[in-house]
Amino acid sequence: EMLNHLTKENDIDWTKVTGFHLDEYIGIPIDHSASFRLYLWKRFVSKLPVPIKSFHFINAEQNPEKECIRLARIINDFQINVAFIGIGENSHIAFNDPPADFETSDPYIIVNLDKDCQKQQLGEGWFESLDDVPDQAISMSIKQIMKSEMIICSVPDKRKASAVSRTITGEVTPSCPASILQTHPDCNLFLDSESAATININ
Repeated sequence: EMLNHLTKENDIDWTKVTGFHLDEYIGIPIDHSASFRLYLWKRFVSKLPVPIKSFHFINAEQNPEKECIRLARIINDFQINVAFIGIGENSHIAFNDPPADFETSDPYIIVNLDKDCQKQQLGEGWFESLDDVPDQAISMSIKQIMKSEMIICSVPDKRKASAVSRTITGEVTPSCPASILQTHPDCNLFLDSESAATININ
């Protein structure tokens, strides 16, 4: 829904916008139904009223190490104004699964996907079996996301409720990657009634 709303914003001059892809599975071709490149192209980039100035997709098909270096060289020239992210069932942001690396300064990193993350991808219908879910991905790092001037985090659905509660009320810890958002000076969290159901703020 967030991407759909963005494409209908009439006061954004997309010809001045540069975008960066958050994460992508290693080894997944762009025409695979689970490809986030395909997802973003179909639901966002191709739907914009005018062409975006540039959007830097992650290509993790062939050489992920070189791709991380390529993207780092590009993003290091930019100050990111706003990051649009979500929170996973295991509290990941992008594909930074627990225990997340809060310290690396590399903008893009190769990460291992934990079983809870892989089960989420299977449960959402992107793959036919758990064995089909890749073990690794390229992800924007925690530090790179946190460099953004503003973070807009949209988290719907009751299956995310536990992660949301720990993100807001728990301690800041790599075992709950999204908890780092507590330390950002301008993070805006958008929830529905189901994802907010277990929050207990005294």
